[in-house]
Amino acid sequence: MAAPAPHEGQEQQGGHHQQRLQKVMVAVDESECSRHALEWVLRNLAPTLAPPLLVLTVQPPFPLGYVSAASFGAPLGTVPPVAPELMKSMQEQQRQLTQALLDKARAICAEHGVAVETIVEVGDAKEVICEAAEKKNVDLLVLGSHSRGPIQRLFLGSVSNYCVHHSKRPVLVVKNQG
Repeated sequence: MAAPAPHEGQEQQGGHHQQRLQKVMVAVDESECSRHALEWVLRNLAPTLAPPLLVLTVQPPFPLGYVSAASFGAPLGTVPPVAPELMKSMQEQQRQLTQALLDKARAICAEHGVAVETIVEVGDAKEVICEAAEKKNVDLLVLGSHSRGPIQRLFLGSVSNYCVHHSKRPVLVVKNQG
């Protein structure tokens, strides 16, 4: 009797079905929700991951709010120059925060014995995440849910909601239970 044909996403090898390994990207930020999503992937998908697991974080573009704050009290229509030292200090602080975030993600992956590749991009998180998932040709994009209420979502938007509706890749949103 012949063995049944493999299902989509499976390859046949020596009469046994072998699950094809999935290229997965997890988008992380400093929130508890994204850490939970990363740990969920490691607990639930580790055997199916094609190494390395991609961990993406997105830095916002230079915060123009600081430039606006620096111009407080300046004549209308003028923007005083922002001190190069201030800009350099803010960029260095952002770099350190990003490094700490990625170091923590690497340590969590190492605890689970999963190889990781970290990626840092700059821009609007929701757009950059979708673009990176497409560029890296991932099989699955995983995001944490910030569980904002409808009013907060209305004003702040939702990165996970945007990605669910705009990504060309399958998206899994992991809700933080509790």
